[in-house]
Amino acid sequence: FNFPVAVWSWNAFLAAVCGDVCVWKPSPRTPLSAIAATRICNEALRAGGFPEIFFLFQDAGTALATRLVNDRRIPLISFTGSTEVGRQVAERVARRLGRSLLELGGNNAAIVLDDADLDIAVRAVLFGAFGTAGQRCTSTRRLFLTRGVSRPFLERLLQACAHWRVGDPREPGVLCGPLIRPTAVDAYRRALERGIALGGRVLHGGRALERPGFFVEPAVVLAPSHARFEVAWEETFAPILWVFEVDSLEEAIAANNAVSQGLSSALFTTSLRATWRFLGPDGSDCGLANVNTSTSGAEIGGAFGGEKDTGGGREAGSDAWKAYMRRQTVTLNHGTTLPLAQGIQLGWTGG
Repeated sequence: FNFPVAVWSWNAFLAAVCGDVCVWKPSPRTPLSAIAATRICNEALRAGGFPEIFFLFQDAGTALATRLVNDRRIPLISFTGSTEVGRQVAERVARRLGRSLLELGGNNAAIVLDDADLDIAVRAVLFGAFGTAGQRCTSTRRLFLTRGVSRPFLERLLQACAHWRVGDPREPGVLCGPLIRPTAVDAYRRALERGIALGGRVLHGGRALERPGFFVEPAVVLAPSHARFEVAWEETFAPILWVFEVDSLEEAIAANNAVSQGLSSALFTTSLRATWRFLGPDGSDCGLANVNTSTSGAEIGGAFGGEKDTGGGREAGSDAWKAYMRRQTVTLNHGTTLPLAQGIQLGWTGG
């Protein structure tokens, strides 16, 4: 629902280039976007003299979606959504030996070291945590600050939060819109209650706003040890930033990798040594590793996707087209003899 056309299009357009017909099951929360986009694309195809290749069905429940996932005539199922549902999709598709492309949950972390450029780091963390009201799969949920940078970073972050406007995102200057529905507000409240019960201290925000719509204040919570703060190990699709102080880059990387999700991660530093430690084989285990930029970017030229409970799929990038095609190895014999494997010689051919 958060990117109702973009998530479809970066699958569908690549698939179309590869010669595929696409059937789209959009989010039931954003049906009109799907209808409009499908009509626009098919009108453009007809105007160019091509057949319609984009189709969709609206299903408020799961019955039709389940039939689609189970159908052997659909060789590839691309699913974007929660890890829980994605695991069910993967199991059903695997049962019929089909292929699945999964983009599932994220619980993304940013690491800020003592030598970071704070102007860049604060802007990137602020946007990553609270842009789209924290309703991106790549939203920054956890922040690890080395102790030397913790106080100056938080001072700047809280100053910026004081100017962060919540409201109708169509209005100039409004940077944080509503949550999608009442249950999202409930999840926001429950997560904060759990965080406070575990020893977290709310530094900013933390309230649902009493106004029409599902608006909440972006929340910054300073938390104790990451290892004992279970609420931060789960993805809450809301603008909550859990902040932890750490002693070293190694401790931060271990905490980054400790959760089951593995989508996006970020490091803020001016050290080449720290950069390559973060990007190396024992660094971030996420599919997206960013240095001095947000966990929540729009670098569509790169392969997008994650590891572990995020699903392992990749969309966009230089070789993403391979997921949408069928591979076939072809051997042609233009000669008058038939070489056999392992050098075997047949003395009698039946002639």
